[in-house]
Amino acid sequence: MMRHSFPGLLFVVAVSIAGCAGLTTREPESLPVSDNSAVTALVSTARTELANGKLDAAAGSFERALRIEPRNPVLWQELAKLRLQQGQYQQAEGLAARSNGWAGDNKSLRAENWRIIGQARLKRGDYPGAQSAFDKAAQAN
Repeated sequence: MMRHSFPGLLFVVAVSIAGCAGLTTREPESLPVSDNSAVTALVSTARTELANGKLDAAAGSFERALRIEPRNPVLWQELAKLRLQQGQYQQAEGLAARSNGWAGDNKSLRAENWRIIGQARLKRGDYPGAQSAFDKAAQAN
């Protein structure tokens, strides 16, 4: 009969939970978006459109906000999440990478972008690439 030690079992559970953590994303409302009132209004509109299932309209609102603030990593991330939701996995990965390019030392934003990249790769069947992205997300925190 095989016996399991409690610390060993605890380790397996912790690793399993950590692996599952890579499959979820934070709510976009938890991140500050901008000090610009036009950008804030466009993001608010995009979120309302998302809530109403109008994904293309929401994408248009995020894209307009990005024309105003093209260096805003939160906007790139929000559009990446939307593209992921739309099944546009390659575009989602590229947008999340672009967000990382502007994220500076914002570790939580970078980690979330790596989770988006991991999810996009997973959906495309790139399992090693997905694992690499999830590993980078865990390291970024």
